[in-house]
Amino acid sequence: MKFNREENYTLEDERVLLRPLEGDDFTHLKDFSINEPDLWTYSLTPAAGEENLKAYIDHALQQKEKGNSYPFIVWDKQIGAYAGSTRFYDIQPQHYSMQMGYTWYGRDFQGTGLNKHCKFLLLSFAFETLEAERVEFRADARNDRSIAAMKSIGCTPEGILRSNCVSPDGRRDSIVLSILKNEWFTSVKRNLKSKL
Repeated sequence: MKFNREENYTLEDERVLLRPLEGDDFTHLKDFSINEPDLWTYSLTPAAGEENLKAYIDHALQQKEKGNSYPFIVWDKQIGAYAGSTRFYDIQPQHYSMQMGYTWYGRDFQGTGLNKHCKFLLLSFAFETLEAERVEFRADARNDRSIAAMKSIGCTPEGILRSNCVSPDGRRDSIVLSILKNEWFTSVKRNLKSKL
């Protein structure tokens, strides 16, 4: 897989710009952390409140430095504002696989089609530039909204990992979904593009 953590990966279409997350992006995202704490209800790493957001960004950048994560900040061109964040993580070049997640958008950006544009860019990049064979998604099994969004872009549910990780409210079950390279090229890409 052709992943290089040193590269400046910037992804863009007519609707959205995804650029590498930086420490200074705290200023662009802090209003979400203060005013919309419910964005992280199901998150393993909540970013509600300024201190939590700083820790969230620091952790993302530390993981990027280790080469197993690549976080982005999301700019919505239609509204002209920063919308949230997303990332590749658990990047395993030897297995040609990665996970996509830590995705959140402010309330004003939800249900606007922004997420589908982001996912189209990220999946195109993963399969066509990085040459990944598998992109995996995970979510709290109670997070119906997130699960529906993943299914709507073409993810195939694989099953539930029972009590697989610690969450802020105890332990959680995680649903695992995925898209494989051949699925991207035979159906998922076309179907997702038709929804943009």
